[in-house]
Amino acid sequence: MNKPVAETHVDSQDLKAFLAVVDNGSFTAAAERLFITQPAVSKRINQLEQMLGSRLFDRIGRQVQLTEAGRALLPRARAVLRDMEDIGRAIASLDDDVSGTLRIGTSHHIGLHRLPDVLRRYSRAYPDVQLDLHFIDSEEAWDGVLEGDLELGVVTLPPVPDRRAHSEVIWRDPLVFMVAPDHPLAGTGPVALSQLTGYSAILPSPVTFTRRIVEDMFAREGLGLNISMSTNYLETIHMMVSIGLGWSVLPSSMLDDGVTALPVTTPTVQRQLGFVIHPARSLSNAARCFIDVLRQAGNG
Repeated sequence: MNKPVAETHVDSQDLKAFLAVVDNGSFTAAAERLFITQPAVSKRINQLEQMLGSRLFDRIGRQVQLTEAGRALLPRARAVLRDMEDIGRAIASLDDDVSGTLRIGTSHHIGLHRLPDVLRRYSRAYPDVQLDLHFIDSEEAWDGVLEGDLELGVVTLPPVPDRRAHSEVIWRDPLVFMVAPDHPLAGTGPVALSQLTGYSAILPSPVTFTRRIVEDMFAREGLGLNISMSTNYLETIHMMVSIGLGWSVLPSSMLDDGVTALPVTTPTVQRQLGFVIHPARSLSNAARCFIDVLRQAGNG
């Protein structure tokens, strides 16, 4: 049943349908993502399975799971489509045209507090570019860039550089310990990290770069954390701190009348915010121009 490789001619649309089913978990969701009908998705998957001579998905009830052949195809399908996009970008970049779709992943906090002016300036300067923005965790955006799903990520950079990607710092983001104005430690003078361990903390989830920064700070002094709640939305953490549910470490830009800064004796830490790209990917003119606008914003 298997065909020789030389006789196999895979259609890129079939591969896109395959990845859409994998990424969205169902044929229905894949159809919505691709703006086509569910039967059209099924037809493309069937064509791919017949061409490769192997079943790619097990349909168990409403669940769709990759077969062994599907798992083998997955990284190759991503690589093929990424290479095809790179070819298109490389050819398009031979002229000065700045157009097309630019897929960017960024965190909710950066999207709210750092990108509005960047997006405004970019959209006015390059109206022919369609921005496909994905508001996700920085860690997801980082993975999206490495996997080829995103051309660019504007994210919190990891504490330890990841050599698989190229990143550049655009903004320094000082972090501040914060509590509600009526918290027992508010207004008591300098606070040691050891004092904080006796009170509840509200921090981002363990997989986030920001959480790792805070944990490393306490670990260097041999201290543990008393974490009562976790959420990846910094605005939600700020709200919970403001109503007295615990202390947190948040960007200094979030200081307002609802919270107060704690004068912690340990030197202030900071996050690095910037962009990440895949080093092996040919950037489109749209991406290059976006990076230029980012750099201008960081220098402004």
